[in-house]
Amino acid sequence: MSVDIGIAPTIPIRDAHRFDVEALHRHLKTHADGFDGPLEVQQFQGGQSNPTFLLFSGGRKYVLRKKPPGKLLKSAHQVDREYRIMTALAQTDVPVARTVLLCEDESVIGTSFYVMDCVEGRIFRDPQLPDLAPRERAGIYDSMNDVLARLHKVDFEAVGLGDFGRPGNYFERQVKRWITQYRDAQTETIDEMETLLTWMPAHIPADDSVSIAHGDYRLENAIFHPSEPRMIALLDWELSTIGHPLADLGYNCMLYHMMNPTQGGLLTTDFTTSGIPDEASYVRRYCERTGRDFPIPHWDFYVSFGIFRLAAIAQGVYKRGLDGNASSARAGQYGNTCRLLAEIALRIAERA
Repeated sequence: MSVDIGIAPTIPIRDAHRFDVEALHRHLKTHADGFDGPLEVQQFQGGQSNPTFLLFSGGRKYVLRKKPPGKLLKSAHQVDREYRIMTALAQTDVPVARTVLLCEDESVIGTSFYVMDCVEGRIFRDPQLPDLAPRERAGIYDSMNDVLARLHKVDFEAVGLGDFGRPGNYFERQVKRWITQYRDAQTETIDEMETLLTWMPAHIPADDSVSIAHGDYRLENAIFHPSEPRMIALLDWELSTIGHPLADLGYNCMLYHMMNPTQGGLLTTDFTTSGIPDEASYVRRYCERTGRDFPIPHWDFYVSFGIFRLAAIAQGVYKRGLDGNASSARAGQYGNTCRLLAEIALRIAERA
């Protein structure tokens, strides 16, 4: 059986990610309020990090996220952090799915996992939104901009996230982390990455703003209302921490500088007719919402860093694919992705 939730297809559980469904069923009946009835499990087809599953039980739908099997990179796949931040943000105006349960007992299904409500709506993979009218495209991008601004204005200490990360020196720590992650997953020498590994720590701006940072803020990590241009759930909080707001904004804007071969980009978009704002307009609107001065000094660093980090992540996905424990069967296709992203990041860095 194959099921579509919005436009996110599901498939039978992959062999590499199989677990004891009956053990899961017993655990949920015991520990999750209102969970009853037979349990059916399908796996979401996409996803390169934490395997994600659709649960059917008692006429309701839930989503389960778990760590992948096998040896994992240090500090990666922390599903407990995803659960914690979504639970905390439920008391704010940032749209998130309702969390149901966190299980850190690996004896249940082999790894830690959490369960949340299934939010049904639209997920947009192509940033050019080809099937929408210009007015709808404008609304989608404005909603994405608005939710990011809302997230960065959350008082993280007031919602119990004061110890969710170390405030300050975010880019110093992040650059060091992603250099280490890249080295741990490296399979060949990529000249552009070698240059970036030196350039990044030497060009960190002095701005040391602090906010919640989502870590992977992009269009396809959100669910939008079935018929309105309004975000109703922000997903994939694996990389979230207490960090720097401009890391999120720079990463969110990286598609203005590239054309992804599988999911598109905004590099060739006609901003005068499409309804999609150009990069300067998008960044200006965010600055208006957050009270930040525009233009943003050292903007090219923030964009370049986001693409550099994505290159390191892509290399990790490729390495896990070689090792046989990636969440997606497409992981092996990422062999050249790190190099392509590094070329773009270096081009922007040299411009800066």
